[in-house]
Amino acid sequence: MADIWLTEREVEKRRQKLDYLKGERRLEIAEMLKIARGFGDLSENAEYDAAKNEQAKNEYDIAVLEDELQHVHIIDESDLASGGVNIGTTVTLRNLKNETEVTYQIVGTTEADPRNGKISNESPIGAALMGHKAGEKVDVHTPGGVLELQVVCINV
Repeated sequence: MADIWLTEREVEKRRQKLDYLKGERRLEIAEMLKIARGFGDLSENAEYDAAKNEQAKNEYDIAVLEDELQHVHIIDESDLASGGVNIGTTVTLRNLKNETEVTYQIVGTTEADPRNGKISNESPIGAALMGHKAGEKVDVHTPGGVLELQVVCINV
């Protein structure tokens, strides 16, 4: 698995979720299985099948989180002090063609949520912005063509 860049806050969220899945959620599923077994014949028991599916999903989610946490790189706050766009910074951009402005937070790929203003450092816009400073013009090659953007400001 490739390196995963996350903020300390996101790492903590994932650790808490992992603890929940390994502890409380496993106990909930075990109780579901116990109740479903009480309904009789397991070969025709929809509740048992649903509980087993939930158990498999939970174990898969645990494996994914454990793998992510093994490959995580925590974003260093000192990297953000450089003044350039980096993972963890929030950047306001102006489209030089239509003069509109948009603000994004640059995050690692697993945290990306474009609808909520979080774009990946590996996305076309995120990758093109990396290292640029306020006031600089950036040409971004996207599937829809080249965007001419200007970095208006960068916040840590």
